[in-house]
Amino acid sequence: MTFEDRVAAIASKGYTDRQARFLVTVLLHSGVCMVRQYCEFSGIARGQKTQDFFSALLTRKHASFTTDPYRRTRIFHVQHRSLYEAIGQGNNRNRKPVPVGAAVERLMLLDAVLGSRDLEWLATEQDKLAHFTRMFGTTIRREELPRLVFGEPPMATTRYFPDKLPIGISSDGQLRVFTFLVKGTDARDFRTFLQRHAELFRGLPAWRLRLLIPAHLAHAREAYLSTFQQELLSPMRLSAAADLQWFFETQRAGSDGAMADQERFLRARRAFGTPRFRMLYQRWLTEGNRCLSDISSPVIADAITRGSGKVEAHVLPHPYFHLRTLVGTA
Repeated sequence: MTFEDRVAAIASKGYTDRQARFLVTVLLHSGVCMVRQYCEFSGIARGQKTQDFFSALLTRKHASFTTDPYRRTRIFHVQHRSLYEAIGQGNNRNRKPVPVGAAVERLMLLDAVLGSRDLEWLATEQDKLAHFTRMFGTTIRREELPRLVFGEPPMATTRYFPDKLPIGISSDGQLRVFTFLVKGTDARDFRTFLQRHAELFRGLPAWRLRLLIPAHLAHAREAYLSTFQQELLSPMRLSAAADLQWFFETQRAGSDGAMADQERFLRARRAFGTPRFRMLYQRWLTEGNRCLSDISSPVIADAITRGSGKVEAHVLPHPYFHLRTLVGTA
């Protein structure tokens, strides 16, 4: 379904075009929203129109609400199955109740989407998969898309774009904007995200990576930019990549393999003992040498130099200070 098809389907439930557009955006990207967000989306002041809209949602049992632990903020959860089924998303995870911490994180993602209305935003796995396979055909293969594989062939299940973060497309279709929500000062999840997306970045003609940073975590900016530098802008020499493969194979073999060339193993363990390589090792155990194939590639560093690739640190403009202790607790 197109976005316009989805708007028409929600409008048929008794909502105005403006209300339907907002609801489709909420259903796809967060499942939760606040009155403030509807006011900003609609360009109206808080008043009778907003009260009527949210009253209708509650009266029709299309939504429920909760408050944060300090009772300062009402968070509405749009959860009715009929709305999700109307847009072809009957099993969307946004229907399910979530802890307040997860709801706050989703509100942040919704703010990021509402703050860049010039982009067409992809939310679901199906929409992202369809976009990249349709737009790039054989240039980007499915196995180069971010994914997680569960189980063993022939019963294996593959989930594409498992981070479930919005991806924006520019109006001319030339630029893809990826997002990552910063939830704390520890960048391990970001490192995993980068390793998953590196192959896709290498295949795109133009891309941006937008770090979404709550104001109370602005001090973590440099740590995340440093992680980006380590992961994607520091290609390895071919000889070092060969040593890394040997180290991974020896480590998997256990003590017998390490003892065969103990001096080389200890030297490699010192060189490859950083978080980057520890996380890469976990991927290698499941994906094999394929995940090492591009570790020496300068493509992403070249893209940054040319300006066709870029990482942006975007501090979210809205205050979440009273909810800061909930971020990262989902």
